[in-house]
This record gives sequence, C-alpha cells and structure tokens, in this order.
Amino acid sequence: MRIRNGKCLHKGKKRMLSLLLAVFLSCTGAGTLYFDAACEGTQPLTELPFEISAPSAILMEASTGQIIYEKAPDEERSPASITKIMTLLLIFDALDSGKIALTDEVTTSAYAQSMGGSQVFLEEGEVQTVETLIKCIVVASGNDASVAMAEYISGSEEAFVEQMNARAAGLGMQHTHFEDCCGLSNSDGHYTSARDVALMARELITKYPEIYQYTTIWMEDITHVTRRGESTFTLSSTNKLLKQYEWTTGLKTGSTNKAKYCFCGTARKNDIDLIAVVMAASDFKVRFDDARKLLEHGYSLCAVYTDMHEEPLADIALSGGIQDTVPLRVDGTFSYLDLTGADLSAVTKELHIPPPEAPVTEGKKAGEIVYVLGGRQIGSVDVLYGASVRKATYRDYLKRIFMRFII
Repeated sequence: MRIRNGKCLHKGKKRMLSLLLAVFLSCTGAGTLYFDAACEGTQPLTELPFEISAPSAILMEASTGQIIYEKAPDEERSPASITKIMTLLLIFDALDSGKIALTDEVTTSAYAQSMGGSQVFLEEGEVQTVETLIKCIVVASGNDASVAMAEYISGSEEAFVEQMNARAAGLGMQHTHFEDCCGLSNSDGHYTSARDVALMARELITKYPEIYQYTTIWMEDITHVTRRGESTFTLSSTNKLLKQYEWTTGLKTGSTNKAKYCFCGTARKNDIDLIAVVMAASDFKVRFDDARKLLEHGYSLCAVYTDMHEEPLADIALSGGIQDTVPLRVDGTFSYLDLTGADLSAVTKELHIPPPEAPVTEGKKAGEIVYVLGGRQIGSVDVLYGASVRKATYRDYLKRIFMRFII
C-alpha cells in the first residue's frame, strides 16, 4: 500500500488552493480484474494459445466495458435468440421506471401464441405474471413469451422493436438493427455483431444485476391455466454452460439455420464479471466450448485495481462566496484492468482542483482525481461540487462583519 498525503489550506479569500488527497489504496487478490473505461488500456488480444472455432467472438470485462479479446467483432450477423437480451433489457427498464411490476398479469394474444421456434406453449387468453414470462424468456427462450411482453409494454411488437432499436443506438451499437423481439427473423435486415451483443449484455447485467435470479435457473415448473384446465410445463435452460463451467451466471443462447449457433455467456469469479460472445458457431457444442475457453483465459490473465471512494473528500476553500468552503464529491467508481502482471499496489492518486471562485454550481466539475502507475497516468475520475454557493455581495460582507462584531 502506498499513501500520498495532502491537505487543504485556506489563508484568505484569494489565496491559492493546494490539495493532495490522502489515499489508502487496496488491491484485490490474484485472479481479479478491471479496467477504467476512460483511460488508455492495452489493445485487445487477437491471438490466443488455443483456437476459437466460431468466426466472430469477443471477451469483455463487464464493469468497464474493456475488450480483452476480439475476433471479427464488428461483422454483422444474424443473432437468433440472443436478440432477447435487448428484449430483457427493455423489460427491466420498464420495471425500473415503474411502468410495469413483476406481479402484473399479462394476457397472451393470438399473435403471441402463433410464434414458432422455441416456445413455452402459451395459449390465447392465457394469463401469466410478468415474472413468470421473464423466466420463460430467460430459461426456455420462449418466443411466445417475448411477444406477449412486447405487446404488454408497448402495445404491439412493432412499437416495441422501435424501442429496441432506439435503445441499441443509445448504447452505441453501430452494427445492429432489429426487426422482431425474439430473433425468429431470417431477414438480412435483422442483424447485430459480437461487440454489440456484449454492449447490450453489459448494460443488462451491470444496470440490473437482479437478472441473475433468472439466468442461473436450470429447471423450473410453471403452470398453464387455460380453458381446458391447469397443466404443468417444465422450463429447462438452453444454457448448458451452467452445468459445464462453475462460474457461469448466464446469459442467452440462440440458433437458426441462418444464424447458426450463437451464445452470450456471462460469468463471475472473485467478484469479476466477464462476458463472452460467440456467433455463427458450427454446432451447439462449439459455442459453449469457445465461450468457456474465453472465460477461463480471461480469468487467468486479469488483475484489478478499484477505488470505491468510500472516504468523503474534505471541503475546500472558496474565494468570493457567501461561504468560505464548498463540499466535494467523486463522480463514480474508478476501476482499472491490467493484463500485464503489474504491481497494482503501486497505484497512486492525486487530487487536482484549480482554485475555485464563487459562484459554483452543485454537480459541476471541480477537478479530477488522477491515477498513476509506474510513472504513467492510467486514468482519472471527475470531482464535482457538492453544493451551490453564490457570489458574495457588498451586503453579504457587511452582514458578516456585523455578525463578527456582535459575537
């Protein structure tokens, strides 16, 4: 552990500020991993000590989005049912916003029932809860369940697909266009890339980690209640990596004649989340084998430095304001992924803030914390003002003098 010491001085309204943040750094144990998304990291690997059979693949560290390995990552390919990752993302967006709830009851339409491919055999008029339909989508890749949820959220699958494409654009998925919500389409207009799949998977698992409650289900029964009575249907996971690789946490398989065999797999080991995407594999065994090899290799390479900023920053001196100081806060967590075997306990950090003068606005950037390793800056994180302070007027100064006099 290396400590860099500093202090905040105030010796007059217009004296210069000199700050150096006292830092206590910690590094997780061997085998852990991260990378700061804003700093220059190592280039993604393009060669491995083993073969990846699928024509397109990518390995991403989830918390920062750093790419560890890539193979034709931007080639546009048919995604089949890994399309449903975006469907799930929109479902959880709707849950998060309060638009829907897990206990809401959804009625299956004739159109939803008509879906072919993988399905859970919902019947027209059948009612299931949102949570049950999520399980049907995640575990059994139900096309009928996907459409039922799309209609419930947006009124129609067409309107839902518009939202899918808008969400994709917002995530920077430059090689993606959706035409349905479940991946049944064989149209050349329905496509994505390995990189884009990783991007939407990252958004799903980092923003809504509760998805793991469903993606780790291997088998579970649901109950159909229809005009013909009640019947039990067993959901069986299409993600065989759950049984083949102990660190697996999800996420989604897909296959059609056009797409061949696709897989987006997620894993967590030592609190590190990796995402492996394999597209157009020749058979279902290859997609899982390629994903497992990528995940294992990723965990063998990685080390992590992370700073959660648990200690609050000291207030700093402020010139010309109705207050002499202003609080600071750090804008988010800093994390850094290393693949080189560097000693991450040697990371140091410094607080750089220009001398502030009123007025200042809460939430505006005050400066930054800079992280250094081996004499090289590895990244930074913004420091924001924690409060607004207006500029002092002549009347404020008179009031201050008066208060000091009477006290």
